[in-house]
Amino acid sequence: MYPSSKYSSRGPALIPRMKIKHRIYYITLFSVVLLGLIATGMFQFWPHSIESSADWTMDKRSVHDAPLVRLPVSSPIPERGDLSCRMHTCFDVYRCGYNPKNRIKVYIYPLQRFVDEVGVPISSTGLSREYNDLLSAISDSDFYTDDVSRACLFIPSIDVLNQNSLRVRETAQALAMLPRWDKGMNHLLFNMLPGGPPDYNTALDVPRDRALLAGGGFSTWTYRQGYDVSIPVYSPLSADVELPERQPGPRRYFILSSQTAIHREYRAELERLKEENGEALLLLDKCSNLSQGAASVRKRCCKGQVYDYPQILQESSFCVVLRGARLGQAALSDVLQAGCVPVILADSYILPFSEVLDWKRASVVIPEEKLSEMYTILKSIPHRQVEEMQRQAQWFWEAYFSSMKAIGLTTLQIINDRIYPYAARSYEQWNNPPVVKWASVNSPLFLPLIPPRAPGFTAVVLTYDRVESLFRVITEISKVPSLAKLLVVWNNQNKSPPEETLWPKIGVPLKVVRTKENKLSNRFFPYDEIETEAVLAIDDDIIMLTSDELQFGYEVWREFPDRLVGYPGRLHLWDHEMGKWKYESEWTNEVSMVLTGAAFYHKYFNYLYTYKMPGDIKNWVDAHMNCEDIAMNFLVANITGKAPIKVTPRKKFKCPECTALDGLSLDQTHMVERSECINKFASVFGTMPLKVVEHRADPVLYKDDFPEKLKSFPNIGSL
Repeated sequence: MYPSSKYSSRGPALIPRMKIKHRIYYITLFSVVLLGLIATGMFQFWPHSIESSADWTMDKRSVHDAPLVRLPVSSPIPERGDLSCRMHTCFDVYRCGYNPKNRIKVYIYPLQRFVDEVGVPISSTGLSREYNDLLSAISDSDFYTDDVSRACLFIPSIDVLNQNSLRVRETAQALAMLPRWDKGMNHLLFNMLPGGPPDYNTALDVPRDRALLAGGGFSTWTYRQGYDVSIPVYSPLSADVELPERQPGPRRYFILSSQTAIHREYRAELERLKEENGEALLLLDKCSNLSQGAASVRKRCCKGQVYDYPQILQESSFCVVLRGARLGQAALSDVLQAGCVPVILADSYILPFSEVLDWKRASVVIPEEKLSEMYTILKSIPHRQVEEMQRQAQWFWEAYFSSMKAIGLTTLQIINDRIYPYAARSYEQWNNPPVVKWASVNSPLFLPLIPPRAPGFTAVVLTYDRVESLFRVITEISKVPSLAKLLVVWNNQNKSPPEETLWPKIGVPLKVVRTKENKLSNRFFPYDEIETEAVLAIDDDIIMLTSDELQFGYEVWREFPDRLVGYPGRLHLWDHEMGKWKYESEWTNEVSMVLTGAAFYHKYFNYLYTYKMPGDIKNWVDAHMNCEDIAMNFLVANITGKAPIKVTPRKKFKCPECTALDGLSLDQTHMVERSECINKFASVFGTMPLKVVEHRADPVLYKDDFPEKLKSFPNIGSL
């Protein structure tokens, strides 16, 4: 007999079942142990820092809630400041290290309230609105980090913008108590109003060891070149007053002076200039008949007449910015905002952000001793240059002066460029207003080796009134497989283009652009309709090029997108007898130019031609109705240092049906003017950028005796 076994639906009950209460106990115990292990692991390996746990944000903590820190009388005081400090001696660049974004990391100390032993604050104003805005902007930027161990630069939450509100000794003691102070190494202080009566030092008087100083009133005596950063004195009116848009150009007044605290000697000199030049100069002062207050700050008076400030600044071409008790003046910011060209008379003043900004483009700096000659000096500046300076001044304000955020981030970018010079902004990026859509245009100097085939090219046909020839050109170009769009630039303001129903029917979009003036430079304007990288510039009488020739030219351009790739080749020669350059159109094997009557190029060069052409070349071309193609060759060669590429053997490009009255290039004086162009452009560029080569690109097998079907481009044509 075998002992009986108990069965259940789950099988034999070989192990006694655990009692329910014991099972709950063990499950609870296991859960507690598991949670403990997880918590321990997170605490052990999660990145954290005692200092970074209280990251800086005014939204989470008010000034009144900040911890109170008492400063013992015996607290150490930093040294005055080392005038010999430079980035390689007083800044630890190794703390910044390498990072893929080439961007420094900035740590802001947690907010604290410092008081002396008897409880008196180190500042009479605490944290100003301006400094709060500055720190908030930095904490919201890509520079900010709340991990103190990753920081390259440290910014105290101690407000030293205005020295007048500080207790100098106690502020220095508070700085020395910062956990990472280390004699100010890698610390940055912002100060706009340095010094105090009677001497008004041009740099912050607070002892600061080796700390960098972003100061608003540096002189050549206190500024540490390449270490400190000269910043503007922020104008509170920037946030409170929004000026209407005003285009550059002549204004009601030629010179305007609006500062109220001018030294009596300077005011006497300005009054003398006013007597000599009458209504051209407007001399304003503080309004004595208005009660003191916020409203009076925005008013200026002259002989009882009240003017709104800073609105009145928009009525003058030039605005005087004289030194006051301090070198740095908030009036400079107001003047720039109004688009008025500042005339700066402040000897030894280090202009804001002068390390990167070219102030010659936006201001006139005159020695104080030449104040009496100011009117004569300003009258010698051409009107066109004044307009450019007005435009540049307003852009400087918008980009670098308009807010505490702009000032703070510009300061950090300058320091960033010093630490990562290989990734620094260029002169053009700092100083050129973004007046065109550069962001949507890639420079061909940094394109992939071969641009993609898919977008194709845009053909731009410049025409005046040769409608029959124009339609033939459109018909031929439309046969090219890679054509993406055809743009006709109608350069005749006295005659309307043909009706839409009369135009050839083609398989790609056709757009007609009517110009406002008959200028040859219109062919190189960066029209929004040009969406492809490749542009084919072609005249309305180039009817002899076949679709194979054009397709092959495009294929060559795809391999050399930074070159001019074209069909009519030309040469420049040095005339030893005349001692100048000569334009040559004879058939030779050498070329240094390809004419843009039929040439491929990158649309990036349209922007350069329209907005960056050196000197007065563009205006000269439009005035003489000649040489726009030579100017484009000079421009591309000067930028790339490379010669153009002539494609296919064709050398004859004369329109057989055109008469001498139809085209510009058939005029008798044409060749003489072309030589003059070359000499003119070489003078403006200061060099001869054109390169002479013996080179021509032809399709493979185009002359070999092979069946036409085996050739990619059978219809290449002849000379």
